Amino acid sequence: MPDTRSVILVLVAVAFVTTLPSIALADLRVCNKTENRIGIALGYKDDKGWATEGWWNISSNACETLLRGPLVSRYYYIYAVDYDAGGEWTGSAYMCSQDKMFTIRGINECADRGYDRTGFLEIDTGDEREWTVQLVEPGQAGKGGE
Repeated sequence: MPDTRSVILVLVAVAFVTTLPSIALADLRVCNKTENRIGIALGYKDDKGWATEGWWNISSNACETLLRGPLVSRYYYIYAVDYDAGGEWTGSAYMCSQDKMFTIRGINECADRGYDRTGFLEIDTGDEREWTVQLVEPGQAGKGGE
């Protein structure tokens, strides 16, 4: 038969653990709110400098986590292509990319290094530790943040 003090200690420990706030995962996510499959490339700055990565393939009406954990920068950059209908989501922040899967360090002299120079959209996450970008059909309003 268990000692009464042991039972009380176990109950106190269980009560403490269940009252702790849940640990929220903070991520950068992209949701495809279109009827088509899309491909996403991501640009960001980390402690090693600028980098671009691609490709994440996102099905129609689905989401994908591009970066896991709390966001460490205010600005992130995305470039997306519509695989089914053609077209792209592009911006004026030029970075390096290529057609195949890639991780590229640096954003300058893309062509000289054998890469494409691609316009990425700037995403301002403010001081948020997590963010979701929702890509929608042209002419519809998208939503950022969460």
